[in-house]
Amino acid sequence: MVYPHVLRGLYTAIEKVFWSKEIIAGKSGRHMKFPYTFAAKAAQFPYFFYLKNNAVCMYYPLGFIISFYFIRKIHLIVNSEENKRSWAETQRRIAEKEQHH
Repeated sequence: MVYPHVLRGLYTAIEKVFWSKEIIAGKSGRHMKFPYTFAAKAAQFPYFFYLKNNAVCMYYPLGFIISFYFIRKIHLIVNSEENKRSWAETQRRIAEKEQHH
């Protein structure tokens, strides 16, 4: 089980890396009273605050990664050559039965 304090620590570490690499820009100039453009709104949104303090936002990336892993595994199994041959054989047998009726 992944506990919230573990995820908060992870998000804090990611935030520090983003600040050090200047992916997150520091505040430049005056703070806008109301950001009119979408870019201004996105720049002022406190992403890491929500990642660290909101349970849904905290676990969403983890759930996405875990779901992606299982969906990818299922995709590889379903689209394997062996499964495609089995599906074609099943469809061929069904077509034969329908032709006899």
